[in-house]
Formats: sequence, C-alpha cells, structure tokens
Amino acid sequence: MNLRGIDLNLLVVLDALLDEAHVTRAATRLALSQPATSSALDRCRHLFGDPLLERAGGAMKLTPKAEALRGPLRALLADVEAVISPPVQDLATLRRAVRLVMADHPAAMLAPALLADLAVSAPGIDLVIQPWHGATAALDSLARGDSDLAVSVFPAVDSAFRREQLLFETYVVAMRAGHPAAEGFDLERWLAWPHVLVSGRGETRGALDQALAAHGRERRVGVVVPSFGMAPPLLLATDLVAMLPRRCLPAQGREAFAVFEPPIAVEGFPLHMAWHARRDDDLAVRHVAALVRAHLAEAA
Repeated sequence: MNLRGIDLNLLVVLDALLDEAHVTRAATRLALSQPATSSALDRCRHLFGDPLLERAGGAMKLTPKAEALRGPLRALLADVEAVISPPVQDLATLRRAVRLVMADHPAAMLAPALLADLAVSAPGIDLVIQPWHGATAALDSLARGDSDLAVSVFPAVDSAFRREQLLFETYVVAMRAGHPAAEGFDLERWLAWPHVLVSGRGETRGALDQALAAHGRERRVGVVVPSFGMAPPLLLATDLVAMLPRRCLPAQGREAFAVFEPPIAVEGFPLHMAWHARRDDDLAVRHVAALVRAHLAEAA
C-alpha cells in the first residue's frame, strides 16, 4: 500500500467515529461539520472496504471489521502522538547510564562534582567514564553510539557532531617545594633537571620540546607516564620537574609544590566538549552536559 496516497487525518476521524458510534457526536468531538464527518466516513469505508458503521434499529453499530480496528488504531495514533509530541521526561525518575570518554585530567576534575550533583538532580543517572585513546578514537566512539559525551581537545569536527569550548587551559612548571631548581628559578635551572612527560601514546617529545627547539634548546625527559594523575606524586618523591596544565595540581596540599610560569612562552590549549548530533534531544545527556559546562565554567 502506498501511504502517500492516504490522508492520515482520516484515521483521527475514524477513531472518533468508532468510539462514539455516532456521526453527529463524532463531529462535535472533532469540531467538524456533520457533512464533513459523513464524507470522511465514506472515504474510510472505501479505504477499508467495509461499511464500518451500520444502522441497527435506531442506532449505529460497529461491524466486526470496525471492532477489530479499534485497538490497533488507538495504539497507532498514540504512537504517532508520542513521535510528534513526546511526553516530558522527569529527571528525578529517569533511569539510564551516560557514557563519558575523557582523559584522566578532566575526569579527576569533574567526576566528584558530577556525582554529587546527580545524586540530587537525577539520582537514576549513572556515569560510565570510559578510557581515553585520543581525539580521533573518541569521535569514532561518539559516531558509533558507544559514547555519549567526550571532553578533550578537538581541533575540528564535521557537521555530524556538536563541539563547544569549555575553558582555555595554560601551563605551569611544578616541582616539589624545596627543590634545588626552585631558588632563583630560570630557564637554565629548569633544563638542568630531568622532566616528567605525560603522553597517553608513550611519545617522548611534546609541545614543550618544539618550543625549546625554536630557542635552540632541549631538555632531558627522565620519565614518560600515561596520565596527568601520575605526575604530582612523582614530583613529590623525586627531583623530577614537570610542565603541567595549571589545574592538574591538586587543590589540597598545593603548598607541597613549588610552582612557576614557564621561562619560555608555551601556548595553552582549549578544552572542548563534543557529542553526536543524534544526542541533541537526549534529556540525560543534555543534563550531564549542562553539569559539565557549569563546573568547568566555575573552574575557569
């Protein structure tokens, strides 16, 4: 059957006719004239190849075909209404998981605050924080539907995705308080000590090495670690130094570190949130995204 040749408004009229079993009452209920309702009934009879309503004594009676249509027709119209005007969901009763893919640095910043907020505003939303394997892998995961939100640096995304900047992060140089390089800190003292480099892919050079090369200088990388969370304990236990995102150092116990601006200019980076366009109307994802946005705006 070719649905393009069918006026689906007829089904609304038919639903009223079958419910009322009376043309005038159905017309009143639909705010239609009686002739228009009678005409619609004739068209429905032609469409279904059945009288649908037959006169029996002084009243109209549904045919067996009409009786069989009542349940499926009512369910169909309810489904159509749910598509066009979906019911408003209540965050307090929503039960589902929202999957976030992000590196350990933003995850450590966000997870405690997100969980505390969700416990109040949407206790049925569970967070699944997925491991970080790079921006390309994160976008692929969003595209496949394996992840709902991603927080990291996304230089560009195509039209299938949404992306917004949450904050701009800058770098600091950190070492343990009392480190020999802290007194009279400058470029020479900085480069005299081995550095911690954070690389999820195990690379031994980063943005700082490029900046140093532009000045004809280089550093020694004493250790490469896969996550920012590993760097502060290493700094406290050794004479290593590190250049880290400013918000990487723990707020509690910050006095245990000596912190300086980098002796040479090193460009910071934006932190983005991204999701696939198909999640635009997902209430749970939108709510978690709003919380992420609010907490990072506060951090900024």
